[in-house]
Amino acid sequence: MIKNFYKKLGAGLALFTVELLFIWLLFIICIIVFFYLSSEIIAGDKLGLDDAAFSFAAGITTPTLTAVMEVITFFASRQFLTPAALLLIAYFIFVRRHRWYSLKVPVVALGSITLNLVLKFFFDRPRPLMPLVETSGLSFPSGHSMVAASFYGLIIHIVWKNVASLVWRYTLSALLVMFILLIGFSRVYLRVHYATDVLAGFAAGLLWVIIGIGVLRRMEKFSKKELAPVVEEDMPTGK
Repeated sequence: MIKNFYKKLGAGLALFTVELLFIWLLFIICIIVFFYLSSEIIAGDKLGLDDAAFSFAAGITTPTLTAVMEVITFFASRQFLTPAALLLIAYFIFVRRHRWYSLKVPVVALGSITLNLVLKFFFDRPRPLMPLVETSGLSFPSGHSMVAASFYGLIIHIVWKNVASLVWRYTLSALLVMFILLIGFSRVYLRVHYATDVLAGFAAGLLWVIIGIGVLRRMEKFSKKELAPVVEEDMPTGK
């Protein structure tokens, strides 16, 4: 029994170490990607990736695919994400009764939208010419891509922490990652964003969700270790 305990403990520590290393690696990659792209945009350099992405999208453009891309891009719009976030908050408040998850949703979603508006104002990059759908506002970084990476990235975090089956955990996470990438591609296909806007949006969105979850996790641990004992001491004992 002791041997099995140490085996399980070792496996758990190994998995924790792999997850931690992956998160740190992803965090560093996102920082490098965002600062590289932003420096190129500030310098006014023309990146070949943007032209190549538009050329590829133009080569596969059809009315049917355009309609599909409009549907996909809708799932990262404010019209969808606002009620989706509210429903998720309500679920964690009234059904699961997990107040920290209910707090993570608005912090990640609303914070990502606010940060995107600030970044757009700072970089002031115009949108591509001749979009396939009506659009407005500035281009860098892509708001849809940034919010998709942060919101659906949060969903991946929730799946990873709450789905017991390892097969379902990996399957759902992979499907969500593919969906995030499709949302980003839809922005390039519809010519409302450059490919560099999308990549920067992904990087900024992932950075935000990693930082947001990390900060809230520390706050949760602090509240359990420091605040809970104080509350218990202040409660009347009934004697």
